[in-house]
Amino acid sequence: MVKWITFPKVEGITSRQAHCDLPVDTFEREMSKEGFFGPSTQLHHRHPPTSWTQIDGPLIPRAFDTTKLQSNQLHPWQVESMMQNTACQIRLWRSNASMQELARNADGDELLFIHQGSAELFCDFGHLSITEGDYVLIPRGTMWRLEHDNELDVLMIEATNASFGLPEKSLVGHHAIFDPAMLDTPMLDEAFKKQQSEKEHFLIVKRNNQLTTITYPFNPLDATGWHGDLSVVRINWRDIRPIMSHRYHLPPSAHATFTSERFVVCTFCPRPIESDPGALKVPFFHNNDDYDEVLFYHRGEFFSRDNIHPGMMTMHPCGLTHGPHPKALQTGLNAQRKETDEVAVMIDTRDPLSVNESAENIEWKAYVNSWRGDNS
Repeated sequence: MVKWITFPKVEGITSRQAHCDLPVDTFEREMSKEGFFGPSTQLHHRHPPTSWTQIDGPLIPRAFDTTKLQSNQLHPWQVESMMQNTACQIRLWRSNASMQELARNADGDELLFIHQGSAELFCDFGHLSITEGDYVLIPRGTMWRLEHDNELDVLMIEATNASFGLPEKSLVGHHAIFDPAMLDTPMLDEAFKKQQSEKEHFLIVKRNNQLTTITYPFNPLDATGWHGDLSVVRINWRDIRPIMSHRYHLPPSAHATFTSERFVVCTFCPRPIESDPGALKVPFFHNNDDYDEVLFYHRGEFFSRDNIHPGMMTMHPCGLTHGPHPKALQTGLNAQRKETDEVAVMIDTRDPLSVNESAENIEWKAYVNSWRGDNS
């Protein structure tokens, strides 16, 4: 554990409090350690820190439009990874028909976010109906399959060689930002019993990104009961009640939904915008120190971005300052909006993410220029 150097100091013209009552005609930028949990400094600039004219090199903000994906896979292990590192793998799975084989991830827990459509999930623990806006956490080693006859778009987040858990909620208590009682689990209901048969079934196991097929002369989803505290769980974004402050813009970490060993998953839900005259009403400029940041836009208009529509994904690497687009910044400064309407999934990874060809093929190359306001 690092023993941080701490010496709160003030130099030059500053605000007395972070993210509030900024000096006239200045723009705040935060540098910090451990995301938003370690020591930090707020610097005040005469120009927006994202007002670059050009960036040469690998550290650029990137945007990808998953609505342009042409792929259609019946099985999740057919889906190419868009981004990954040693602790995390991110995919966008599009399917228009039910899975014919069972799946099991032996590489880590799998978190599904249902972007579009609905399905019936059958797994070791029973049957669960899932729909748009659901997070479905599937523990490592679980056998599962989906039945559906509509198009299904699923954001898949793998905790490679690790598990997902809930964030430490500390002073706000066990029931923020959702009561754990809202976590639904599968049931051994009639639908589960009805899908059992003595017909041949195939299970495809992913381990070290290699696939093994196991053949059974029956459906191995044949549990008659279970007890314990490990199961598939579901929570919908509509059941998340974000922590808010009308006088202070809270950092993204306040919206953490799931945590793993080397990354965190946050959910941005509709909420009132800060009403205090001196409070920032858009995210503050920051360096993204220690983390790469990925945002998947599910619905609505994201209040700090322009020209971003549902189904798009952005990636801001560690070491690059980012913050609101010029139009969104001006809207915030003028307090024109009273509430947000977006829903987005954020993945902050401690280790650098590699962007793969499947993402590069749908990249909006001009995103780096969008802070100039010309969207060229």
